[in-house]
Amino acid sequence: MSEEKILTLEESFAELDKLVKSLENPEVSLEESFQIYKKGMELLKECNHKIDTVEKKMLQMNKNGDLSEF
Repeated sequence: MSEEKILTLEESFAELDKLVKSLENPEVSLEESFQIYKKGMELLKECNHKIDTVEKKMLQMNKNGDLSEF
């Protein structure tokens, strides 16, 4: 069983950029385009989850800058 590497947001955005460039290639078949699109949507979902987590943590900071448990 292979483990997938957990990407940082920056790495995820770079990967999304590569996927978009792949989709822009006219030599990519329709079937390949669907696979690239699917991978991009999954990656985008992971990015949204990471961003939501950070936003929740930011909202829970108190006036001293300490994080409260949520």
